[in-house]
Amino acid sequence: MVLTPEVSKQLDYPGTWQQFRAWFPDEQFCVAYLERLRWPEGFRCPGCAGEKGWRLDDGSWACSGCARRVSVTAGTIFDRSRVPLADWFTAVWFMTNQKYGISALGLQRLLGLGSYQTAWTMLRKLRSAMVRPARERLSGTVEVDETYVGGIAEGARGRGAERKFVVVIAIELLDPVGFGRVRLRRVADVSSASLSPFVEYAVEPGSAVRTDAWKGYNGLSKRNYHHQAINLSATGDPAHVVMPGVHTVAALLKRWLLGTHQGSVTAAHLDAYLDEFAFRFNRRKSRRRGMLFYRLLENAVVTKPTRYRPSRASLPSGKHNQ
Repeated sequence: MVLTPEVSKQLDYPGTWQQFRAWFPDEQFCVAYLERLRWPEGFRCPGCAGEKGWRLDDGSWACSGCARRVSVTAGTIFDRSRVPLADWFTAVWFMTNQKYGISALGLQRLLGLGSYQTAWTMLRKLRSAMVRPARERLSGTVEVDETYVGGIAEGARGRGAERKFVVVIAIELLDPVGFGRVRLRRVADVSSASLSPFVEYAVEPGSAVRTDAWKGYNGLSKRNYHHQAINLSATGDPAHVVMPGVHTVAALLKRWLLGTHQGSVTAAHLDAYLDEFAFRFNRRKSRRRGMLFYRLLENAVVTKPTRYRPSRASLPSGKHNQ
């Protein structure tokens, strides 16, 4: 079968790097694939919702109803980007197919980009698309606990720059054994004012929530959760045995941050890294790595564009490459 933009529109995703290169040899193929993800039923004008239009010489569309000129990238994370879609697709492939993802410096070298800031911005936008809009909250029996990850105080240098951030973890427990989906969030402290809103954000009301006996979780029963507070010292077992889910996730998170970001991140970047970790963890059982590529692009075309500027600490002159 000869691969053309029309044929590739009938397929789902490439399975290997060799297939990826065959699927997307130039910009035309990338545009066709992105149109299929954004408009699976055919062109739809984002202005008037009209379904009729014609293609212009530059590859964009003109709406028959309102005469609006529409690019397939408009209103997505690729909006107004000067980076070719072929480079964006390559970034998505390596970000989703490498075990630890890819750093901005690694992406800059991979694509031969002249600017580190361009690579940093690309990864930041891709991480924003890893949170699917209106995703379902966790349900069933959910473990919740906090962990601490190392970081660098924003703008700080030298002694006193190192600090720790509080990250709350929620993970579904599956019967008879096993783990389901995960949610993570950086919080200011371990007070009820920080922990209770996280549980409401991450867990469906009516679910069973298992925590340790920390007082910051005391109000969960009043928030329509079946709260199971466990006194770890009274069990006689190590914490990782009594609450295996959150401790497994915490260990994997720290290992991942160490592997890709040298273990230290700033507050400005940690939230995005937590989103990326959750995206990877929740799709860990996928046998086809091309599926992650497909899912991230699927999210990318429904994620609103955001403008980012890297902070001083994220630039190569700093201690770490974000």
